[in-house]
Amino acid sequence: MPVIEKFLPAEPVTPGPGHWWFGYYDKFPWDVTGRYMLAMRSEFMDRPPRSGDRAEIGTIDLNSGCAWRKLDETGAWNWQQGSMLQWLPDAPDRLILYNILDGDRYACAIRDVRNGEVRVLPRPVYAVSPDGKLGITLDFARLHRHRPGYGYYVLPDSTLGDPAPANVGIWLVDLRTGESRLIVSIRQLAGFEPDETMTGASHWVNHLQFNADGSRFVFLHRWRNLEKKQHRTRMFTANPDGSELYCLNGPPMTSHFDWRDREYILAWAERPGVGKRYFLFRDRSRDAEIVGDGLFPTDGHCSWSPDRQWILTDTYPDVKDNKRTLILYHLASNTRFDVGRFYSPPELADEIRCDLHPRWSRDGRKVCFDSAHEGTRRMYVMDVSEIIEGTR
Repeated sequence: MPVIEKFLPAEPVTPGPGHWWFGYYDKFPWDVTGRYMLAMRSEFMDRPPRSGDRAEIGTIDLNSGCAWRKLDETGAWNWQQGSMLQWLPDAPDRLILYNILDGDRYACAIRDVRNGEVRVLPRPVYAVSPDGKLGITLDFARLHRHRPGYGYYVLPDSTLGDPAPANVGIWLVDLRTGESRLIVSIRQLAGFEPDETMTGASHWVNHLQFNADGSRFVFLHRWRNLEKKQHRTRMFTANPDGSELYCLNGPPMTSHFDWRDREYILAWAERPGVGKRYFLFRDRSRDAEIVGDGLFPTDGHCSWSPDRQWILTDTYPDVKDNKRTLILYHLASNTRFDVGRFYSPPELADEIRCDLHPRWSRDGRKVCFDSAHEGTRRMYVMDVSEIIEGTR
């Protein structure tokens, strides 16, 4: 079970002044041609966003000296997941999607980067199905109240005072028409095989993701007793209409995850009698296989390579030197490659922290990550092809 340290150069791709980032680890910043990358830009990075703060949305042209093209601004964003900025799967060379503040509501913009045409959907979007036809989403105001840094901060939470509301939860959104309907309510989740830790607790949902063919999605149900700081988590899957709800992993903890295909999910989780590991869960079953046992002592933002032969992940800052490690893991040889370690300024903590959130390029030869190791928040690209090809 070797761990190989092989640091590779990482090049910044964000031009000019300001602070730059993409968002979460489960989306492609590259368009399908590999020429353009999506990015967000802010004038500050040392505090949470406040009402009136706006972040720029745009593209980086990798073939023209990383030239920046501003496309829009948004008032619905955070440091961890941005505005859910992403290329639409059915037109990944032309259409992008991101959340916005539209008057007195959060909404979603679908923009054609070529002609500038924009459609506004009346509800924000969290995740998109692989065919680009459906979205799933949640209440970003409630999420912000329970987990600052993941929701949006401008509009008040209309469910304040209700620990398990029946009128919010997870919505299914038709990305063509904008129509939406509630498919799983928070009250439904709170009443699903409750345990004693839910007494007096307030509930919410987070981290939604479709599987490879859009036939199921996964999400986290979380709750916290108001007298306790630590929350507890269950991982659920369901059909796009909310049916066949299945609790894949119970409390106390499931963290970051990624679908491998239509049936299996990689997740950092805690299992009774085993502890915290990366597990490969089989949907709608109790099967869970340890992945990389002994090689991963801590949580990270994990994702499968396009060919499903590799796992890309990272770590939180080491207590000794405050550095985050960027990791490639080869499943067939059970080998971990540490390809970089990057200083994390301690003043960027909690909801304003700059996690690496590494993401694959569409061809699986490069990775992109956010970092503040040079004193400003920037996006970096690392060519990992020599490691990938060296194992073939």
